[in-house]
Amino acid sequence: MKNKKCKFCKDEYTPRNSMQSVCSPDCAYKLVEKKKVKKATKDIKDKEKELRKHLKESKEKLKTRGQLAKEAQTAFNKYIRIRDAKEPCISCGRHHQGQYHAGHYRSVGSSPHLRFNLWNNHRQCAPCNTHLSGNLILYRVSLIKKIGVDKVEWLENANFSNKYSVEYLRRIKRLFSKKAALYVNRFSRN
Repeated sequence: MKNKKCKFCKDEYTPRNSMQSVCSPDCAYKLVEKKKVKKATKDIKDKEKELRKHLKESKEKLKTRGQLAKEAQTAFNKYIRIRDAKEPCISCGRHHQGQYHAGHYRSVGSSPHLRFNLWNNHRQCAPCNTHLSGNLILYRVSLIKKIGVDKVEWLENANFSNKYSVEYLRRIKRLFSKKAALYVNRFSRN
C-alpha cells in the first residue's frame, strides 16, 4: 500500500487498510478528542449566537413608543438626506461643505402627523434649519417649484390627528432603512 499522512500528527505511515487515516491508536484517540472539542466549541458558539439574537429581540420588544419614534425619525431623515444628496438646500439653494439636515416644512412639534411625510421633508443646510428656524419663506418658494402649489397648500391645511402605533413606527424604521440602503447602492454603482 501507498504511504499516507497522519490526519493528527502529519507524519507519514504505511496504512494497514484503505480506511485507516491515522498512524497509531494514540493519534486516533487524540483526533477523536480534537473533533469532540471542535464540535463542543461550535455548539457553544451556536448557542451564544442564538442567545444574542434572543436578547436583541427582547430589547426590541421593550422599547417605548418614544424610542421607536426617535429611531424611525433617524432612519427617515437619513433617507431624505440620501434622496436629496445631489440637490442644494431647499431654503437657500446653495451647495456647501457643511452639515445637512432633513428639514421639515411644517415642524414635528406643530404637525406630528406630517413627521414622516415625504412632501414635508427635504434636504436643508444646518444654518437654515437650525439658526433660521427652517428659513420658511424661502423654503415655501422652493417647495412650490419642487412639488407644486396644490401639494404645498395641502401640507399647510393638513390638520388631522395621528398617533403612530408601535408596529407602524417599527415598519417606518425598516422601510426607510431599506430605502436608504438601496439609494446608497444605486449611487455607489454610478
